[in-house]
Amino acid sequence: MTSDDARFRALLGELRAQAEARLAATRATLDALAHDREGSNDDDEHDPEGVTLSSEWSRLTGLTDAAAAELRAVDDAIARLDAGSYGVCASCGNEIPGARLEVRPFASHCVACAEKLGR
Repeated sequence: MTSDDARFRALLGELRAQAEARLAATRATLDALAHDREGSNDDDEHDPEGVTLSSEWSRLTGLTDAAAAELRAVDDAIARLDAGSYGVCASCGNEIPGARLEVRPFASHCVACAEKLGR
C-alpha cells in the first residue's frame, strides 16, 4: 500500500463515518416525524405558521437519500481501493488526477468522462 493509498483510505473512512452519522440522524428524525404524524388527521397544509409536515418529510427524505447515496459511493471507492483499481477512470481507463480525488475522493471517472456523463 502506498502512502497515497493510506491517505485516501483514511479520507474515505472519515467520509464514510460522516455519511453514516448523517444517515442515522435523518432516519431518526424521519422516525420521530412519522410518530408525530401517527393518528393525526390535521390538515397541516393550510397551517399559516411554520413548515408543513409534508414539506419537512420531503426535505428529510431528500437528505436521507443523499446520505445513503454518498455512503454507497464511498463504499464503492473503498472496494476499488481494495481491488487496486482506485484512481482509474471507470469509462476510459485513464488515471483520475490526484487533484480530483482530493476534492472528490469517491470519484470513479476522470474529469473528461465525468463531464460527458454529467457528473
